[in-house]
Amino acid sequence: MRFRFRAGTSRGVLTEKKIWVIKIWHSENPEVFGLGEVAPLSGLSIDDGINYDEVLEDVKEDVGQAVLPESEDKCLTLAANLCPEGLPALHFALEMALVDLWKGGRRLLFSSAFTAGKEEIPINGLIWMGEEAFMREQARKKLQDGFTCIKMKIGAIGFEQELKILDLLRDEGVEILRVDANGAFSPGEALEKLQKLSGYQLHSIEQPIASGQWEQMAELCRAAPVPIALDEELIGVTGDDRGKLLDAIGPRFIILKPTLLGGIAATRSWIREAVDRDIGWWITSALESNIGLNAIAQMTAILNYTGHQGLGTGQLFENNFDSPMKVRNGHLYFDPAGKWDFKDLDYAH
Repeated sequence: MRFRFRAGTSRGVLTEKKIWVIKIWHSENPEVFGLGEVAPLSGLSIDDGINYDEVLEDVKEDVGQAVLPESEDKCLTLAANLCPEGLPALHFALEMALVDLWKGGRRLLFSSAFTAGKEEIPINGLIWMGEEAFMREQARKKLQDGFTCIKMKIGAIGFEQELKILDLLRDEGVEILRVDANGAFSPGEALEKLQKLSGYQLHSIEQPIASGQWEQMAELCRAAPVPIALDEELIGVTGDDRGKLLDAIGPRFIILKPTLLGGIAATRSWIREAVDRDIGWWITSALESNIGLNAIAQMTAILNYTGHQGLGTGQLFENNFDSPMKVRNGHLYFDPAGKWDFKDLDYAH
């Protein structure tokens, strides 16, 4: 996938992203097939750097011998059984492909008012890191496009410059303002920077310090004047450790990226743990193509979510697949009459 622009984060600049698309069908009816997307995020996913060409060859035989389950839950269980441990992006891809096939191979995994075109999902507009002028240009464009919730990545161009852009956003009347540090602050400087950020009445800050520092993050969550949301902190955490992490740190929010966490079942488990502790949450895509975004958006639509979700818009890549999803006035919309176009997708059988 080729980015339309140089997408800056505190971990570097992205210009392209490699994905694998898996196709599952029954040999007696190959015209009906489910699609899944394997899209690990460079420098962040625990399965980044895995040779998925080899992994998928190994998994194909097991998939070929499997029997398609008769329910959504059993599709999720089968995906877990088919996926080797430590490969969350593949786990999610198998889930979406199996559920898609079970539902008739129409890219309609979870039916809802969203997929019927009757409800839209509010989303935040994302401002990528870059030169100050580029970030200002993005901010103005998002406001013109009707976004009332803006999320800005910080930690790359200089803190004072970033504060100036936050001034611009507040001057322009942004209703809800989120920032994402991607772990860019050191523990020693984080609280001071959060105190400066508190003057902007932020909704939240994502991952102010790098993951793996539970004690320091817990101290920040107790002392910070800005609500803290955990993001990278959740990656690689499974089973009972989910609850242990939330109890140890006590964040205000968690941010759920199915591709990085292991898919649909894993995301639902995180939500249960968060709700039990009165911790807020929202779901975010992680630079998937429209195949992965479609599954994430449909899953989100059937959950009891509140507030703006962090779903991509499908407009980030110049070679994305055409889909029924559109963005209008800061909302993700699904057009039931819209069509998919996979003409550029070459399947390896």
